Amino acid sequence: MNLSRHRFQGKFALVTGGSRGIGRAVAERFAAEGGTVAINHYNDHAEAAETLKSLGRISEAEGHGSKLHRDAAADVAKLSDVKAMIDGLVQGWGRLDILVNNAGIQAETPGDGFDAATFERIIAVNIMGQAYCAEHAIAHFLTRAGGGVVINTTSVHEIIPKPGFLAYSVSKGGMGNLTRTLALEFADRGIRVNAVGPGAVLTTMNDAWRNDPQAKQGVESHIPMGRAAEPEEMAKVFAFLASDDASYMTGQTLFACGGLTLYGEFKQNWSS
Repeated sequence: MNLSRHRFQGKFALVTGGSRGIGRAVAERFAAEGGTVAINHYNDHAEAAETLKSLGRISEAEGHGSKLHRDAAADVAKLSDVKAMIDGLVQGWGRLDILVNNAGIQAETPGDGFDAATFERIIAVNIMGQAYCAEHAIAHFLTRAGGGVVINTTSVHEIIPKPGFLAYSVSKGGMGNLTRTLALEFADRGIRVNAVGPGAVLTTMNDAWRNDPQAKQGVESHIPMGRAAEPEEMAKVFAFLASDDASYMTGQTLFACGGLTLYGEFKQNWSS
């Protein structure tokens, strides 16, 4: 990757939902900058194994030698799984410095009739899972000097409604306040909590359009910058927020969205 800085040398990070997509790109970026990374996933064993191999190759290629990158399979929606996962990492590594709350799911939940089990599962993973992971990571951060960093993966739908996907919209809106509340609660304890709000990113979550040229063009026509993002572009933002380069930032959501949050339909002055 030919990086000029190695900001995460000696740092240990957990990336939930880290076996693919944005999570994998973030894990690879951290490894490239010297970090040791745990990949959380839920029964995504083959993808996780490939990601761990990739992390090992990157660490060696960037001159960091072999690292104790780890598989951290767990259902983040289950408190017992989260506790066992984080306790296991702290026991194995001796510490945890960075939590990236990236695990998330979406499915259609129209407001005039949604499947209750689907709705509850989305809320459980996207909100409760992030809260559980943050709770246990922060509890560990408070036991030692140096504080720690939490970064939540939210979305442009933290502030832009997504009709037909009520549970997803509710969860992303909640993540914004989860971020701000935790940031305020622990700002004077050396713990920073921020979020990244991606827009349209070329990941498997968006398979419905990313591999269909016509559908992809339709999506990109709504993006002011005119294109969807690569996962690696998101990883740069996470790396910034996780590093000391963002040492005076907490409680913020950085929208890496190609301008979607600018309300591009207003580029033409039709309202005045």
